[in-house]
Amino acid sequence: MVGLVVVSHSAKAAEGIVEVAAEMGGDTAIEAAGGDDGEIGTDADRISDGLAAADDGDGVVVLVDLGSAVMNAEVAIEMHDGQAIIADAPVLEGAVNAAVAATDPKASLDSVVEQAEAAADISKV
Repeated sequence: MVGLVVVSHSAKAAEGIVEVAAEMGGDTAIEAAGGDDGEIGTDADRISDGLAAADDGDGVVVLVDLGSAVMNAEVAIEMHDGQAIIADAPVLEGAVNAAVAATDPKASLDSVVEQAEAAADISKV
């Protein structure tokens, strides 16, 4: 099953997004990688740990909140032995869409990324 890693500058935000996505994601492995040693920021090692925990061999979709999270996620992906892709998606809505998509036994890394990125078109009002 495709796993997910939520990267946020805030550990609380990452954990909250994981909590919401997990409600919809069934058995999907979803890991929070937020904060930088108790401070606001992101950490490539923490993201790398999340990738390892979420990857069962089918790959990992990474959702990020802000620009430097992308940079650290890219570094972590380079260190990761498996496949991982950063989705260009809103982090909360993308995580929920991805979690639901990952529950499909036929889901692929690309199809889960596609569903995460489709969240960019969701109107809230």
